[in-house]
Amino acid sequence: MIAVLEFLSVSLTAVAMGLALAHALEFPGKLRLNREEYFTVQAIYYPGFTLGGAAEPLAIVALAALLLEVPLGTNGRRLIGLALIAAVATQVLFWTVVQPVNRHWLKSISLGAAGERFFNAGAAATETDWTRLRDRWERGHIGRTLTATAAFALTALALIVR
Repeated sequence: MIAVLEFLSVSLTAVAMGLALAHALEFPGKLRLNREEYFTVQAIYYPGFTLGGAAEPLAIVALAALLLEVPLGTNGRRLIGLALIAAVATQVLFWTVVQPVNRHWLKSISLGAAGERFFNAGAAATETDWTRLRDRWERGHIGRTLTATAAFALTALALIVR
């Protein structure tokens, strides 16, 4: 059972890190876009990133289950706990920094049933200046890149020392 949880934990944290890293890497180029171009580009990403984003809460579940399975005092247990904290921090940043901007931007767009449920979750941002919203959204993803990378690195290191 531990081997399965280890595999799931490292795989799911890798996916979460990859998606967050993709956002961070596109940041410099997206700063050069005007409002119309920026929103055109944004709409391209929502379907794929929404599906892939399921890896984040699943990584939390896998890491929590792994933490419960690894006996106290064994190598890597503390690293798994730290990875779990970093994975939770990634979700906190999403729901408190990124999702309010998503909700504000998508309030007038018709989405499918699953998209409606997901993007209508949480409070919408009250800011109206698109550049401030863009900067909040983009910097939120840079923060998420740091926490998601930490979750992956700590998970991988925990597996190495185990």
